[in-house]
Amino acid sequence: MIPRYSRPDMVAIWSPESKFRIWYEIEAHACDAMANLGVIPRENAEAVWKAKDVEFDVARIDEIEAVTKHDVIAFLTHLAEHVGSDEARFVHQGMTSSDVLDTCFNVQLVRAADILIADIEGLLAALKRRALEHKTTLRVGRSHGIHAEPTTMGLTFARFYAEMDRNLTRMKTARDEVATGAISGAVGTFANIDPGVEEHVCTQLGLQPEPISTQVIPRDRHAAFFATLGVVASSIENIAIEVRHMQRTEVLEGAEFFSMGQKGSSAMPHKKNPVLTENLTGLARMVRSAVVPAMENVALWHERDISHSSVERMIGPDATITLDFALARLTGVIDKMLIFPENMLENMNKFPGLVMSQRVLLALTQAGVSREDAYAMVQRNALKVWEDRTDFKQELLADADVVAALGKDQIEEKFDMGYHTKHVDTIFKRVFGES
Repeated sequence: MIPRYSRPDMVAIWSPESKFRIWYEIEAHACDAMANLGVIPRENAEAVWKAKDVEFDVARIDEIEAVTKHDVIAFLTHLAEHVGSDEARFVHQGMTSSDVLDTCFNVQLVRAADILIADIEGLLAALKRRALEHKTTLRVGRSHGIHAEPTTMGLTFARFYAEMDRNLTRMKTARDEVATGAISGAVGTFANIDPGVEEHVCTQLGLQPEPISTQVIPRDRHAAFFATLGVVASSIENIAIEVRHMQRTEVLEGAEFFSMGQKGSSAMPHKKNPVLTENLTGLARMVRSAVVPAMENVALWHERDISHSSVERMIGPDATITLDFALARLTGVIDKMLIFPENMLENMNKFPGLVMSQRVLLALTQAGVSREDAYAMVQRNALKVWEDRTDFKQELLADADVVAALGKDQIEEKFDMGYHTKHVDTIFKRVFGES
């Protein structure tokens, strides 16, 4: 992933140095377990730990791999250079490369998930704060992009909070599902290594032993993990699209913060563009692009092939680094987002009173008018407002049929905005709890 869309903590998880450190820990813990079982001498297991403070030389490992054409063997050769060839002769005893590669990959995914979980929690805090701040700030709800009925800005933020809260649960589930390790040897039968070694290594690395592996950990786990990243990315885009819509000149109900010295256009100095949320839409596409390859990795030949390997070397870092950046960026957008309540009311009144049409329709049916006739009565007045920009309430008050059915006082009463916000507290309790 390019530095422009990367944050250091997530990048560090995927660095060669971090990968080789995890490989080393897997091998060293495996040696400890084998020594405990009496399979290898204790002194050889202890000798491996002489490398615990070593900074593995990535260039040297690459140099060896250029000859061996095998990354794990290159690493083991380099490890022996630090530990001593005789002392290291029991390293990787009974293991296969996938034991190291797959277990390491899952450790990295778990660590990445921990960062993403913290990111989502930060976004949730920002969404909750803005929801409470604008709990009763009126704005028009839209369906098909057209004015529908009044809602509040707080409900918009609360809706996004609830969606992200579901994503938090999904992310924790995805983390748990991928938190397995396998040290089961060739084709996963434990023929040359005791299952106790796997249990020990997994315990040390914070994983659960894979109940049954072949020569690889089953990739349905990873498919579920990357699918979750895709869902989170789609939720990011869902929020970003709303912000982008609100910032349109003819809407301008909200906007990204525009900092001092910021420029919106190289050609038009007046421009304030929603560049952050547009960027988030693009980043969401990139995260989702990892989902289908992860799904396709589930089907491997027999006990193992490596068709998944090249895919995961790319989607592992790219998807997690991109999503980490996107979540942090969106949190900043929400934290600093500008809200324009006056514009919200002005937009709602562009077609005065029109958003109250359903109230009038329901009142007419309750007064004994058939639904078909009531709809026709309301619509003929609403269409005048659409075409002539007149006032909906005044049109109703001038309609003899409507006045005969409801009376003027009841028509007036149907234009109380408080009617549409009376259950906001109930919704907020559902989303945020009693607090």
